[in-house]
Amino acid sequence: MRILRTPEDRFATLPGFDRPPRYAEVGGARMAYVEAGPADGPPVLLLHGEPSWSFLYRRVMDVLADAGLRAIAPDLIGFGRSDKPAEIADHSYARHVEWVRALAFDALDLRGVTLVGQDWGGLIGLRLVAEHPDRFARVVAANTGLPTGDQKMPPVWWQFRETATTAPKLSVSRLVQAGCRTALPDEVLAAYDAPFPDESYLAAVRAMPLLVPTAPDDPAAPANRAAWQRLSTLDKPFLVAFSDQDPITGAMAPVLIRAMAGAAGIDHPTLHGAGHFLQEDAGTRLGEIVADFVAHHGAG
Repeated sequence: MRILRTPEDRFATLPGFDRPPRYAEVGGARMAYVEAGPADGPPVLLLHGEPSWSFLYRRVMDVLADAGLRAIAPDLIGFGRSDKPAEIADHSYARHVEWVRALAFDALDLRGVTLVGQDWGGLIGLRLVAEHPDRFARVVAANTGLPTGDQKMPPVWWQFRETATTAPKLSVSRLVQAGCRTALPDEVLAAYDAPFPDESYLAAVRAMPLLVPTAPDDPAAPANRAAWQRLSTLDKPFLVAFSDQDPITGAMAPVLIRAMAGAAGIDHPTLHGAGHFLQEDAGTRLGEIVADFVAHHGAG
């Protein structure tokens, strides 16, 4: 597997995100992550999705740290400061699940974890919760899902997939801006482009839409169906915190609330005026919601 590594000077100027990166070896690649808050605080694992990186969680991390929580935000392999396998074929759903598992459990030995998963952060994180429930205390699903290929994806998602996989040139910052309801400053847009000096670094960005199960016979479908079955009976607090303006995942909120045993009896908030990347549109509010959830809902 040929690996590319983004030069460190690409990250020299990151607005509101001066946390030093840390690294761990996972499956032959170097995975980056940042932390905030006390090292002995209850751990909150913040998983981003396509095509962003841990920078997305900068305001959420500030709130969690102030609440005494240990916020840990990795960069998925292929994104952010993490190593970037150079070929689209290097990426698979199972491999991304394993990379995050290796970081969270082998390298960091996290226990009593609160998962916060958005976009692919949920597709990966919910699998980990289902397959390693003893490691988790509670779950926050934020604009995400766990597709099995048994339901149709919305047209806007197919449009995004077409763009990400076939456009001759990709602008990651433009993709992120399209998923926000607020206009992002130039320096924030530059931070989303920073991990990708040129087209050769974009294999993960182009690969991830192809890895979402869209047919019942998708290679990841059996594992995701098994995860649904496990999660639907798992008695751990499960919070659904979606925005009100995400055409990609919005329909999943009521499905998760109905299906997850741990979601019963919990007040599930809606973040108003926010799009798919609710961390950008309502990051402080999301942080407050997560901190309150951890404080008031013990492990199931």
